[in-house]
Amino acid sequence: MTNVSNDQVKVHFRMDIDEDGWPPASVESLWAVDLGDGTVRLDNTPWFVRGVASDDIIRVEVDDEGVRWAGETVQSSENCTIRLIVLKDGGSSAARQSVLKIFHSLGTTGEGIEQYRMVALDVPPTADLPKIHKLLVHGAANEWWHWEEGCVTAAWRNIAQT
Repeated sequence: MTNVSNDQVKVHFRMDIDEDGWPPASVESLWAVDLGDGTVRLDNTPWFVRGVASDDIIRVEVDDEGVRWAGETVQSSENCTIRLIVLKDGGSSAARQSVLKIFHSLGTTGEGIEQYRMVALDVPPTADLPKIHKLLVHGAANEWWHWEEGCVTAAWRNIAQT
């Protein structure tokens, strides 16, 4: 996530919880920049929300208490959101940092969260998508992590199909 500034606001996303109790919350709040026209630009990578990525432009509705609720995506950023549950070394802080470092070398940004042994990656279109996908598959095969596609683009889907 970028540094929080005065033009940033919280945007709340409602989420459906599956039969396994995942995600662990019914609402996720993300930082965003208020664009002043009823839309915001997401300014961090979602942990649990599906279908959105950093820099997407989202329409918001403000309720009676001033809470901004996410609506439709107005403009996609072409960034991908990839999430990993780190298995190696029990998902330790060092293991999460190692995962972030290796993916950062391929053009991503991201952060880890201890509670769920997770890493959330923001994958811009300029990142090395083929190498990132190959590494994700390789790491899963070696039981270093489980991973999921939180939000992907056509470019990502094309690589994943090859």
